[in-house]
Amino acid sequence: MHNSISKTPPAHSPEALVDAATDTAVDPGVPLWTSSGGWSKKPIIWIAIGAVVVLGSAAAIFFGSPLIKTGLSESAKHDASGKKEKPAAPVKKLDVKVDVSTPVERDVIDTLDFAARMTAVNYVEVRAHVWGYLDKVNFKEGSIVKKGDVLFELDARTYENQFKQAKAMVAQAEARLRFDEEELSRMQRTVSSISKSELDKAISTRDLDQANLEQAKESVKQYQLSLEYSKITSPISGRISRYNVTTGNLVQSGDQSGGTLLTTIVSVDPIHAYFDVDEGAVLRNLNLVRDGKAKPFRELGTKVKLRLDDNGTFTREGTTDFVDNQINPKTGTLRMRASFDNKDEALAPGMFATITLPMGNKHKALMVRESALDSDQGQRVLCVLTDKNIVDRRRVVVGEKHEGLVEIVSGLRPGEKVIVKGVQLAQGGLQVDDDMQHSVAMSEDAPAQDKTGQKAAKAD
Repeated sequence: MHNSISKTPPAHSPEALVDAATDTAVDPGVPLWTSSGGWSKKPIIWIAIGAVVVLGSAAAIFFGSPLIKTGLSESAKHDASGKKEKPAAPVKKLDVKVDVSTPVERDVIDTLDFAARMTAVNYVEVRAHVWGYLDKVNFKEGSIVKKGDVLFELDARTYENQFKQAKAMVAQAEARLRFDEEELSRMQRTVSSISKSELDKAISTRDLDQANLEQAKESVKQYQLSLEYSKITSPISGRISRYNVTTGNLVQSGDQSGGTLLTTIVSVDPIHAYFDVDEGAVLRNLNLVRDGKAKPFRELGTKVKLRLDDNGTFTREGTTDFVDNQINPKTGTLRMRASFDNKDEALAPGMFATITLPMGNKHKALMVRESALDSDQGQRVLCVLTDKNIVDRRRVVVGEKHEGLVEIVSGLRPGEKVIVKGVQLAQGGLQVDDDMQHSVAMSEDAPAQDKTGQKAAKAD
């Protein structure tokens, strides 16, 4: 007789769950069809519950199986064991040679440019002190004259006669005075034989003669001055303009409706440049002063640079020597002035120029060529090569221009390689091999260098 071993399936196995559901759902003592001709409700409910339990258990077992959880991994493992993985897509390379360089680190000062007008330090309108007919013109138009040079001569005969008459009146007054003084002296010696009234009269006559003599002497000075004024001299040294009156014409004196304008003279050395600084620049300077990064505009003696409209060929340094006391409410600008040496007369009054005014103190900055900058959605971009020579189109913040280079405020580190020529072809993600890189100096006026740092030979 063989012993039958009853194997009970695990409680959570699919067989156990099915048996439990079956046992619970179908009860042999309960009829499924009632005598009233319908299904019994209790067995049906148990059957439905059992079905739900079976389906739920089966789903839990299926989705909880390690095979399902790692289905993709198992498939990948199967592929790895049976087949080779697909190789990664090759990196696209730039097939055009580009110029690369590293940023230059320099000590720079931020500046702003302003339009300026050159003016003479001294400007004189030459007019006559006395009236008369123009007799001579003693200068060459447009030439340099010295202070005291005789420029014009009027017909002086009238003033010569007046001067001589005045001198004669002086001699006459002196003779009258000598006579009356002798007469008074005789009366004083015989004072006992004359009345007091006669003595007083003699004294008064003597005093009157002295006054007349002084008047005559002053008339001589006046007519002598008029005679000197008939020769019109240069009040300053400088360059003279053309003469506005020719010989033979009547010249009115300065006290007669302003007088006749004969010519003008402007000083040459030094020379001034007036320029207007906008209110925004003034406020920026004040903020930098508060932060200790700049000197105030009102501190005279600030060095400025001037250049003319000749593509930057001519430049000259000067210093500020005047700042107005208020901002012009009509233009919103502050008037400033700078003074420049002009011994070579390269600058002339009336010229337009550009004044470069420093805005802050000296600071270190990374500089790149302006040609290295590109634009992307309104922002400036540099093409930087990574350690693997991959193009990284990097957005940067730019600052001021300094001697042909642009300051990079942020977004670039010292020593990084930057594409300076061929930027439009360098798309992000492209690889630039070493043989496609041509090393150049960042400053265009500096000698180019190859990979080893040696100076490149000039082209024949």
